[in-house]
Amino acid sequence: MARKPMMAGNWKMNNTVGEAVVLTQEISNQYDKEWPEALDIVICPPFVDLKPAKTVLDFDRTKIAVGAQNVYWEPKGAFTGEVSVPMIKEIGCACSIVGHSERRELFGETNEDVNRKVKALVGAGLYAIVCVGESLAVREEGATEKYVTAQVRAAFAGVDARDAARCVVAYEPIWAIGTGRTATPEQAQAVCAAVRATLAELFGAETAESMRVLYGGSMNPGNVEGLMAQPDIDGGLVGGASLKAESFVQLVEACR
Repeated sequence: MARKPMMAGNWKMNNTVGEAVVLTQEISNQYDKEWPEALDIVICPPFVDLKPAKTVLDFDRTKIAVGAQNVYWEPKGAFTGEVSVPMIKEIGCACSIVGHSERRELFGETNEDVNRKVKALVGAGLYAIVCVGESLAVREEGATEKYVTAQVRAAFAGVDARDAARCVVAYEPIWAIGTGRTATPEQAQAVCAAVRATLAELFGAETAESMRVLYGGSMNPGNVEGLMAQPDIDGGLVGGASLKAESFVQLVEACR
């Protein structure tokens, strides 16, 4: 089954509203009307930038989706500082990243938290970009596939196949995020294949073959072609390379 590639940009905690508008406009200015046929494109700005970025894309009629970087699982209530799924849905977000390693490591998010967020998103008709990945210590122990596939199982616990099929998994080796180090195409492929095999166990081969598995971890214009040549890598979740229109567009073009 031919899967449609995806290129997703995670801006992390970068760009004021003004800067976000400029970057979104620069990407939109280079938009090719053939892109939507070839791949799906998502940008994930900080919460305060979501509506301004969406406004630029809507005004230009640019078919690039906007997603959040995180979300809380309760629809509303006394959860100071959190942002709900209904809030991002009303803005026009298509999805949210969940379980990014920085959320797990810096803010103590658990597998159970990630699972709750996945359920909240799919329950509202949005989809999740579910991040999984191992530390350098786990890799050196030879436990990468066991660790990552356990994260996959936990994230999708209690999610039915139809909802899971709309979601995306992003494999991001923690030791390669923002470090300039990148897993070799062969290393990335091995883990992405294990992710897909786990999805097949959970939801059946047909669903697993339809789901996209992205690579995240210092993907850039210099290594994207080798990564995209792998059979189980369907695109990228990129950080630094998404903060410049030129490099992000290069990555988009590499997925066509």
